[in-house]
Amino acid sequence: MAGGVGSRFWPLSRREKPKQFLDILGTGRTLLQMTFQRFEKMCSPENIFIVTNQIYTDIVAEQIPEIGTNQILSEPLRKNTAPCIAYATNKIWSRDKDAIIVVAPSDHLIIDESQFINVIEEGMAFAKGHDALVTLGIEPSGPETGYGYIQVQKKKAFNDNKTLFKAKTFTEKPDEKMARIFLNSGDFYWNSGIFIWSVSSIRNALKNHMPDIFQMFENGLEVYNTEGEPLFIYDVYTNCPEISIDYAIMEKAENVYVITADFGWSDLGTWGSLFEYSGKDDFKNVTNGNNVLVYNVKNSIIKVPGQRLAVIHGLDGYIIVESDGILLICKREDEQRIKQFVNDVQIKKGEGFV
Repeated sequence: MAGGVGSRFWPLSRREKPKQFLDILGTGRTLLQMTFQRFEKMCSPENIFIVTNQIYTDIVAEQIPEIGTNQILSEPLRKNTAPCIAYATNKIWSRDKDAIIVVAPSDHLIIDESQFINVIEEGMAFAKGHDALVTLGIEPSGPETGYGYIQVQKKKAFNDNKTLFKAKTFTEKPDEKMARIFLNSGDFYWNSGIFIWSVSSIRNALKNHMPDIFQMFENGLEVYNTEGEPLFIYDVYTNCPEISIDYAIMEKAENVYVITADFGWSDLGTWGSLFEYSGKDDFKNVTNGNNVLVYNVKNSIIKVPGQRLAVIHGLDGYIIVESDGILLICKREDEQRIKQFVNDVQIKKGEGFV
């Protein structure tokens, strides 16, 4: 899934080129390219599909030349993850009715890729033999308020390693007090947004819990992989609701299972998450830029591109980012307000700055 706008990484991430198409981590590869190469170790390129907004289709094709244009699914409108997954599911169903599908965002950080691959393969094996909707639950390292949580039924383990459980509840982002309660209970895991299921299981789930969406995409089974597909998809997206797969399916279905894992995961949703997983200097600063001079600066993330000179003095715990003539200076503790800043900029200064 590669259609998001990544507004919390503004001003580096902009509507024309959001974070999944950027080298956020300084590895020489974009987040999308890193995700593709990660899954290329598990399946051949012809079995990888990328769903994105139609305005990013050319960027995807440029960054991932290993796949054909028929493997890039272009969404005409942003309707959240349920329509996105329904579209990909039916496209795959029209080609292979025995497929096992892994659904993953294109912009997540995975540190231990070998362990990640082991977990995915375990989930695929389980999904192949069971009518199951599997999601990955990440072992929480702290009372994080920026993630959703999944509660598991610890008494119902489905493997010897006690890493596969029946899901009990899904909870949206909690406040800090509730997050600490979750952490102390030992039953709650971060919701990674990574799913594994057979194509028939997810189709049945859509049919049972979101019949309107199911029928809209079902009507085009003879159109997929033909010249009529783009027009059909435009009509569907114009009429289908905007809803996440969690709300549409996962919180309702009875056959939801969780594989608990710890492979060094972050959704890289904010500058704070990038700060957490980046290398730091002796003053706990993350600095990216050829001409950045800091004096008495601590616990900050500074990203100034190219040869642009920045001299920064006397800041503790800040985000300082410059990109294409836009400068953001914000306390790290207030980073959740960046979305509000972007909305204000759009209203007061125009679309060209977002």
